Amino acid sequence: MSVVLLRHASAGDRDKWHGDDRLRPLDKRGRKQAEKLRDRILALGVTRVLSSPYVRCMETVEPLGLDIELDDRLAEGASREETLALLAEADGAVACTHGDVIENVLGRSLKKGEAVLLPEGRPL
Repeated sequence: MSVVLLRHASAGDRDKWHGDDRLRPLDKRGRKQAEKLRDRILALGVTRVLSSPYVRCMETVEPLGLDIELDDRLAEGASREETLALLAEADGAVACTHGDVIENVLGRSLKKGEAVLLPEGRPL
């Protein structure tokens, strides 16, 4: 399995967002992070883009210019088993998700806009 696991870019403070958190977009810093990630991720030869259906995740991978496949197994609160099953089928993909999902998978956190290449766990 070779998958880029990506934590969504900066989306501001959750506590200051009014409304459905699934609709919280990237902030200015996050949009810059997403643009900077584009070339590094595409250089790895990714052929698929998987994303949590949350707006901030979709906006993080939009600059890649590939079709985005939404999957609830990358959404906040997804179980480790569900996410691992998805990643096992996702060779050649980038998978954009949330901090809690990344901790479930890696046993450690990533900064917003940070990615690792699986299975090695090598930071990008």
